[in-house]
Amino acid sequence: YDDVIMIKIENLSRNFGNIKAVDDISFCIQDREILGFLGPNGAGKTTTLRMIVGYLQPTSGNIEIDGESIFANPIKASSQIGYLPEHNPLYDEMTVIELLAYFASLRKLKRDYFKERLDYVVKNCGLKEVLYQKIGTLSKGYRQRTGLAQAILHNPRILIMDEPTSGLDPNQIIEIRELIRELGKEKMVLLSSHIMQEVQALCDRIVIINKGKIIVDDTKDNLPNYLKKSRLLTLEVQGDNVDFSDFLAMYPFLEMEVFLQTETICKMGFYETSEIDLRKELASFIRQKGWLILELSTSKLSLESIFHELTEGEYSSAKTEVASPEQEEQNAHITSIDEEEQQ
Repeated sequence: YDDVIMIKIENLSRNFGNIKAVDDISFCIQDREILGFLGPNGAGKTTTLRMIVGYLQPTSGNIEIDGESIFANPIKASSQIGYLPEHNPLYDEMTVIELLAYFASLRKLKRDYFKERLDYVVKNCGLKEVLYQKIGTLSKGYRQRTGLAQAILHNPRILIMDEPTSGLDPNQIIEIRELIRELGKEKMVLLSSHIMQEVQALCDRIVIINKGKIIVDDTKDNLPNYLKKSRLLTLEVQGDNVDFSDFLAMYPFLEMEVFLQTETICKMGFYETSEIDLRKELASFIRQKGWLILELSTSKLSLESIFHELTEGEYSSAKTEVASPEQEEQNAHITSIDEEEQQ
């Protein structure tokens, strides 16, 4: 595409009765960007995605594509978006090709273009073997592939995917990740997933939402900077009466966790910030004690650990509560409640 596109989400809120599921959030997504949208269950992720695709109306705020509100021209906005919801609703009585033809007719795709796009999605989503099989008989993995196929069938400029690799086996996950990576070279992709390895592999920028509020919006590499402890120093020593109390007294900001303790072997981890490297000091302290170093290594905290710290620690300070499904259904009288709100 020649035109640079951008989704702008500004002061977006969604209430269910007196419950704020999404509370005044703002962020932008640029063209050719794969953005990871993360949060614990009940954080408001799926509610936000449903507002972006126009399925839910916000209580307040606005969503724009190229400066135009999606609510001012919902048909135009819909034509630019491909959406793979988490629960992937499909028509079980249809065959795969019947479903794709049905979506093509809804999208008003011309016959020749539909054939071209059908060949593309069948090949890239791995649907050749089940193309004439009824969807109700498909495995969860093939149902997920079919859902992804319908999302990209009309070649949308924007892809929004909620748990896109749910139900796939390891080989299929690798294939779909590679497809998403390729799509991200020419499209805008908003990816929500609980699988941290998936986000780590695909996304450069990450937005984390918790209790309806955005707590982090930054590049993946910058996320450790939001933590007081961002690196793990793993140490294994051999010796009598191994005790690091004196060392911890010299560096009170350090946190130590013991992984293994025997009479002569002790394995532990020291959590430190990225600006501090205490390997030399530790080695000197151990030499003075007459102990033997069996292992001394450092590693950055995983994205999973960072996510846990950010959503459970001081950054998860939002005061709002998230609706349970019963509250949402009672207050908003909606017929479909996303699984996120069940917590």
